[in-house]
Amino acid sequence: MTKSDDGGNGWRVDLEFPADGLAVLEEALMPLGGALVTGGPDDKGVVPVVLYLGQEPDRAALTAAVSLAALASGLGQNAPAYKAEPLPPTDWVSESQKSLPPITAGRVYIHGSHVTETPPEGSISLLIDANQAFGTGRHETTRGCLLALQDLHEQGVVYERALDMGCGSGVLAMAMTRLWSRPVLAVDNDRDSVLVAQENLRLNGLSSAVRAELSDGYNSDVVRDSAPYHLIVANILAGPLCEMADDLAANLASGGYAVLSGLLDHQEREVGDRHLEVGLELVARYPLDEWMTLVLRRPL
Repeated sequence: MTKSDDGGNGWRVDLEFPADGLAVLEEALMPLGGALVTGGPDDKGVVPVVLYLGQEPDRAALTAAVSLAALASGLGQNAPAYKAEPLPPTDWVSESQKSLPPITAGRVYIHGSHVTETPPEGSISLLIDANQAFGTGRHETTRGCLLALQDLHEQGVVYERALDMGCGSGVLAMAMTRLWSRPVLAVDNDRDSVLVAQENLRLNGLSSAVRAELSDGYNSDVVRDSAPYHLIVANILAGPLCEMADDLAANLASGGYAVLSGLLDHQEREVGDRHLEVGLELVARYPLDEWMTLVLRRPL
């Protein structure tokens, strides 16, 4: 993306989309980054969608993403029109946060800095504000990972070394270290995401427990030097999950667990079979709406 001379305060993209196709639209828009806010459906099942971005969007990429989502949602060539415009002089992140209420995923309570209410008793409270990194806990894939991690903890699974591959905002790494009181390595191939994760760690007092670093998948010294891992979580997309299956298996300790998400339910077989091919076994599934989270284990 290129920065706009008159959009220094960020940009917003407005469009309307069928409610039953939101999951597909979210997946298509994910590579653009930003914070996605949706409203309630009208009497025709159509919801308003606003994508907040830190800089002017690449129009070709944006158009392609909306068109792809329209095709996948059964709209054919009738992709909805969108409006992209620079935001007025204001803190666009803070404004987008105002419409984001706290969410709960099991014991994990995720809230923005604008929330003043007391977290539920016994909850794992994490401060995560909307920003340019995906993974604020508001997507079913993140929620599925959080539920899976809590179940593993309750089942008595322990780890010495853990990895959050594609950490985004760092929410999963933070949840892991809060659950197990053990260190976590969090990596992402996007420099902005790493910076956001590092800031979130600071705000939550977890900078000494979680190390957030830049890494091209498993191909970095920082990842290789700490392997093997007893717990790996990767909330990315189906394609990259399949491409990195061999690397995941090579870096997962015997008896270790992997929590995988970022895939639609129709992609479950492809992702699952690919990881069975590299010697892992399926332990659990977490379907949430159109999305799926898988828990796998490397046999002893």
